[in-house]
Amino acid sequence: MKTAVREAGDIARRYFNASVKSWEKKPGDPVSEADLAIDTHLKERLMAAHPDYGWLSEETKDDLARLQRSRVWIVDPIDGTRTFIAKKPEFTICAALVEDGTPVAGIVYNPILEEFYEASFGSGARLNGKIITCSNKSDLAKAQLLASRKAFEWHDWLGEVPGATFAHVNSIAYRIVKVASRHVDASLSLTAKSDWDIAAADIILNEAGGCTTTARGEPLVYNRKSVNHKNVISSGEKMHPALMHLLVDFEDPKSR
Repeated sequence: MKTAVREAGDIARRYFNASVKSWEKKPGDPVSEADLAIDTHLKERLMAAHPDYGWLSEETKDDLARLQRSRVWIVDPIDGTRTFIAKKPEFTICAALVEDGTPVAGIVYNPILEEFYEASFGSGARLNGKIITCSNKSDLAKAQLLASRKAFEWHDWLGEVPGATFAHVNSIAYRIVKVASRHVDASLSLTAKSDWDIAAADIILNEAGGCTTTARGEPLVYNRKSVNHKNVISSGEKMHPALMHLLVDFEDPKSR
C-alpha cells in the first residue's frame, strides 16, 4: 500500500503543477482528471496485490459485492478536490484497509508538503516515519480546533469556548491527522462524510491515542451498505468527553 500511495502522489504532483481539467459530478461536488487517474492507479495496484479483497472508492461505481468480503480497500484519490483545483496544498490521498468494519491500516498523504501519515493496528501512528501522539489536553479552554464552515451555522463556538481558536481545512482526512500529530486539539465536522473521507485517518488518530465518533459518541463502522456518516468528531481521548458535552444539544439539520 505504501508504494502505491507514494506513486499516486507522483501523479498528483504532475497534475497539480499543470493545468487540470475539472467538472462537477453534481452541484457543489467537483472532480478532476487527477482524481480519476489516481483512482485508476490505486485500484490497479492494490487489487492486483489482493484480488480477493473488496473495493470502495469515491470515484468508482459502488460494487456491493464488497459487503461479502471481510477485507476491503477504501480509497479517496483526492480528499479536498476543491483545494486541489485551486492549487492549495491542503488535499490528501487516502487509502485504508478495513477488516470486518474496522480500519486496520491507513495512509493519508499530502504529496505537496511531503507529509506521509500512516498507521496499522497495534503498531502506532507515524508522520514521515516518526511516531506521533495526539494532545492529552482535557478541556476546551484555549483549544486549537479545526471545523467545517457549516459548523458555525449551527453554533456560536467562539462564545461557548473561551479563548479557543478555529481554522478551516477542506480535507476532513487532513484535519483528523492534524489532530493525530498534535498540530491541533480536535476536529469537528457536523455535515455528512463518507467512508472514503475518514477510514484511513480514523486508524491513524486511533493509533495516536485519539478517537473519532459521531456527535453522539457512537463509533464509526465501515463497509456497510450505506457509506455515509452524519457527522464526525475527532480528538484525543481526554478531550472527547468535553466535546460530547458541548454537542449534547446538537441536532442534525437534515433530521428536523
